[in-house]
Amino acid sequence: MLNPLSKNSKFTPRRGPVVLMIMDGVGFGKYTDGDGFLHAYTPELDRLMKTCPFTRLKAHGTAVGMPSDADMGNSEVGHNAIGCGRVFAQGAKLVDDAITTGKLFDGAVWHDLVDNVVRHHSTLHFIGLFSDGNVHSNLSHLKAMLERAKAAGVKKVRIHALLDGRDVPETSALDYIDPFEAFLANLNADGVDYRIASGGGRMVITMDRYNANWDMVRKGWETHVHGSGDYFKTAHDAIVALREKTGAIDQDLPPFVISDDGVNPVGPILDNDSVVFYNFRGDRALEITAAFENEAFDRFDRGRRPKVVYAGMMEYDGDLHVPKRYLVSPPEIDRTMGEYLCATDVKQLAISETQKFGHVTYFFNGNRSGKFDEALEDYVEVPSDIVPFEQRPWMKSAEITDKVVEAIASGKYRMIRLNYPNGDMVGHTGIYQAVLVAMGALDICVKRVREAVEKAGGVLVITADHGNADDMFEHNKKGEILYDDNGEPCHKTSHSLNPVPCIVFDPENQGEYYPELRNGLGISSLAATCIELLGYNAPEGYDPSVLNFK
Repeated sequence: MLNPLSKNSKFTPRRGPVVLMIMDGVGFGKYTDGDGFLHAYTPELDRLMKTCPFTRLKAHGTAVGMPSDADMGNSEVGHNAIGCGRVFAQGAKLVDDAITTGKLFDGAVWHDLVDNVVRHHSTLHFIGLFSDGNVHSNLSHLKAMLERAKAAGVKKVRIHALLDGRDVPETSALDYIDPFEAFLANLNADGVDYRIASGGGRMVITMDRYNANWDMVRKGWETHVHGSGDYFKTAHDAIVALREKTGAIDQDLPPFVISDDGVNPVGPILDNDSVVFYNFRGDRALEITAAFENEAFDRFDRGRRPKVVYAGMMEYDGDLHVPKRYLVSPPEIDRTMGEYLCATDVKQLAISETQKFGHVTYFFNGNRSGKFDEALEDYVEVPSDIVPFEQRPWMKSAEITDKVVEAIASGKYRMIRLNYPNGDMVGHTGIYQAVLVAMGALDICVKRVREAVEKAGGVLVITADHGNADDMFEHNKKGEILYDDNGEPCHKTSHSLNPVPCIVFDPENQGEYYPELRNGLGISSLAATCIELLGYNAPEGYDPSVLNFK
């Protein structure tokens, strides 16, 4: 149990609540062209950035625990950093280290997976995102495991490739598939049988999250486990054919199954096989894990359910201990802001729509399910629409705002945190016009929340967890836009390396801090900032706040 926070003698708490608004995926672009945040009609945000204490925060790379500053931030690590006020080594770095040191391969779980297939002369399967985006997975991790599996005597491996086009360029699948097939051919030269067995776009099969669309998981199960679907000779052939048929980008390509004879799939998952889900990020790994592990399961009819040894790359839920087996231990994030505020008897509200609800709860609380104190915490989830986000780029921003404005006026809460998903979820579609609409809708909501905060005499902190909407066009190393065969700018669907805003709207400011905020900090500074604005001192070890007290 944590001790309560001590009072900050330099600051007088305001009448109303502190509201932390996270505009998911909204940063400041490196390039003018393709910056959806810059070019959208956002008069409210423009005014706040000109009139309020304001700075830019780092939201990528080492500032959020990624291996290097060439790595994009993401919503998971971003909310971890915001919620715990410090930087922990995150999934990609932890897996990199476990592979480099050999710790992953020395562990009991790896030996269980390998020994099972060697003993039964069965198949080792790998399911995961097929890219090097370093947000959910990295293809280098899969390659390292394949090499070690071969060295350990595994004769047969099947890979189930979830196509990205979201954290990497939108039609880059063949840039990964073709070299990987050459990599497999080299491994197979010594008599093993390692092949791609199935695949499909990550937004169509397998990688649903927050129980938003279990039909995605059903499709993935039937594709990977049963080998049921449209047959193709190779993954290359499948991608080419499905692109021509649908016109979809990688993340939206339909599922496919590899078959040599057009009758039998080359890699269904059978009894006595071993299965590794090699994504290290948890949100889009939990549902497929439940399909493999849960005895009582009613989300869809699994049909034939093979008896396998299943493992995840990491523990995806530390409270529920999911999965039962995992290869790399996740960061142990403790002493989060939410836990400290509960220890200090501060009433809190966390709210978003389904697509980001887990981010303002689970990830914000250090990868912890449930509440620290039922009496002091309210969580509100606004159900997301199950439609392509470019068709409704406003998403549920208005509904979230309705509830936040009501909560501010109620006087029940001292701390409110909310997430607007628009900049990220619409940014991932690559549709620039939709992003402009999303940012415009968001700005309307910002104004409504600002007005409610002002009326209540509270403080509004506006920020983001990483960039995305700010970087919608592909550029070359010279900074020039890349164009497709039709002369249109190549759309970018991934996160950016750009800084994000930090605006402090404090209408009843009593001059306790300088109007110039600290520069050069990361988003981990937001926890200390909010705690200080609540009238307390930040805990020992927290990264410094953006406030400069007099």
